[in-house]
Amino acid sequence: MRHHIRIPSLLISTVLAVASTDALADEGSADTRQGIAPDIRDDDTKLKIQDGDIVIVPIPMSNPTLGTGLIVGGAYFYPQTAEQAKKQPASLTGAGAMYTSNDSRAFVLAQQNYWKEDRWRFTGVVGAADIRLELLTTDDADDATRVDYKVGGPLLFTQLSRRIRGDWYGGVKYRLIHAAQAIEAGTDTESSDFDLDDVTSSGLGFTFEYDSRDLPMNSYGGAHFKIEGLFNAKALGGDDDYQSYSTYLRVYRSLTDSVVLAWEAQGCLREGSVPLWDACTVKLRGFAATDYLGETSISTQLEARWKISKHWGLVGFGGVGDIGNSFSGIGDGETIPSYGLGIRFMVLQSKRINMRLDFARSTDSEAVYLSVGEAF
Repeated sequence: MRHHIRIPSLLISTVLAVASTDALADEGSADTRQGIAPDIRDDDTKLKIQDGDIVIVPIPMSNPTLGTGLIVGGAYFYPQTAEQAKKQPASLTGAGAMYTSNDSRAFVLAQQNYWKEDRWRFTGVVGAADIRLELLTTDDADDATRVDYKVGGPLLFTQLSRRIRGDWYGGVKYRLIHAAQAIEAGTDTESSDFDLDDVTSSGLGFTFEYDSRDLPMNSYGGAHFKIEGLFNAKALGGDDDYQSYSTYLRVYRSLTDSVVLAWEAQGCLREGSVPLWDACTVKLRGFAATDYLGETSISTQLEARWKISKHWGLVGFGGVGDIGNSFSGIGDGETIPSYGLGIRFMVLQSKRINMRLDFARSTDSEAVYLSVGEAF
């Protein structure tokens, strides 16, 4: 049996998610567009454990890719004067750890700094992960089957950004990752079609974005556009030469005081000798991230968010995606649907931070998601 698969960039995204405490830190507070964690030192919530400027937050999670587990994130927020707090977010040093029911684990240390009234921003992350994946593959008869795969290793990520004008930012970044790979579930690796060697990727890149959202954790208005490129090269110490590009546009509109429409469009492109773990995925709900892997992907989705009381809300969402040059042949040239319903419970009103529970379906699969923060 020959399985034709590629491993997506889940190792990178998982480590960086832990660095940002998954969602309770994906973007930041009202004036923090790229923060590792929102500053919740002065908020009255049972969500945190706090001692002065040190805050620790436990975050439950569940998704079809990694299973059910817990992320624990902590940060030390550097003190500011009242005048500094008006002009820029607080710098911080953070750490995060994750463990899930499929025995995936990760640990990271992170640094976030702001200078010159938020004109300059720096993010640095070091970490390691051991991720267990269930991959949808095809055999010689083109029958779909699943194999267990393990990928992990250390990672270093740095990014320096500067405000260009208004809500526009530009920056440069560097990423170094060493990934070890192994098949675990009795697959005949000698006859398989993939490379199980350790892979080192080293790349320099750029980031360019516009962000006018009113509150990044749960936006009621504004837009967020981002485009990134990463140029991985042997000359930088990597094993292969290849390029990674990604972009998204997210738009938010309040229809009434209690109803918000959120729309997202995304694209991904890989060119060159792409390592197994850095393929494009379809970023929709209803299936594991590893079900659709390829050299290109696009998706769009619309979400209606209805706040029915002070703490509770309902969500309906739907979208479609496409995978191009699929490494397994699964989904290639097909429209991939995603739709579902969700429940929200607001655990921190000052930052609009919700606990979300989503049930999503796709063509031949369904999935449940539990997390903190909106899907986008």
